[in-house]
Amino acid sequence: MSRPHTFTPPPGTRAHVLRTARGDFAALVGEPASGPVRGTALLVPGFTGSKEDFIALHVPLTAAGYRTVSVDGRGQYQTAGPRDDERPYAQPELARDVLAQAAALGPAKIHLLGHSLGGLIARAAVLADPAPFASLTLMASGPAAVTPAQQQRVELLQAALATLDLAQVLEAVQAMEAADPADDVIEARGDEAELRERWLSNSPAQLIATGRQLRSEPDRVDELAALALPVHVLSGERDEAWPVPLLDEMARRLKAERTVITGAEHSPNTDRPDETAAALSAFWDRHPVWADGVPHL
Repeated sequence: MSRPHTFTPPPGTRAHVLRTARGDFAALVGEPASGPVRGTALLVPGFTGSKEDFIALHVPLTAAGYRTVSVDGRGQYQTAGPRDDERPYAQPELARDVLAQAAALGPAKIHLLGHSLGGLIARAAVLADPAPFASLTLMASGPAAVTPAQQQRVELLQAALATLDLAQVLEAVQAMEAADPADDVIEARGDEAELRERWLSNSPAQLIATGRQLRSEPDRVDELAALALPVHVLSGERDEAWPVPLLDEMARRLKAERTVITGAEHSPNTDRPDETAAALSAFWDRHPVWADGVPHL
């Protein structure tokens, strides 16, 4: 759902293959240029997204002393996954992937961030096993399913994926967006080569399975609130997937820290990356996990 301004890693950030017990995951890794490493942040993208959604956060976060690792989930962009089998994309399976990624980045505890759908997957990982994590940030990710209007959009996408190939679906979505330029589930306006490549590299089965999760996710806020884990709810000042008042209420239920990024919408990571990075590093600073001695990737 984010539309990165570039797919080129910034200075100090590099492409990496994160090898885990559950397979290899394409990643972008940023390392602090000097000084102690204050901790490691694992960044999980949302629906139709990729590791590049966080590309503008790496420089300010590494400057603040954090090692940053953004990943393509299974079946997303440059991480392999079956294209016609939905079972590996069930939420418990994707949560196990996140736990395997955290284990590969340890042994120090990890600051976990999930954007949108990635927040639902990150929450499931924490609920399955909170031990590897120092904190959880839910970025533009709500308590349960997306709004009815967004559910309808995702349902239309799922129906299209059942009968059309990815290139045909992209053409149909672009035609709809030309008539209605409001934010959509794909956000691949225009014919930019890298956005097109990312979309075509996705697994259709992954999109169908995770789209179903967006439409049917139950409210698990009380389960998360029962854990002794620092939580940060961060969003823009406008959000069509989960309205801001709903996110405010979720933060109250969680007794979580709450940040609203002025001038941002559903993707603060791309809309206002510097302000978003400042809020993230300030939150992580309040929950320190010094990672000196952890082997760098």
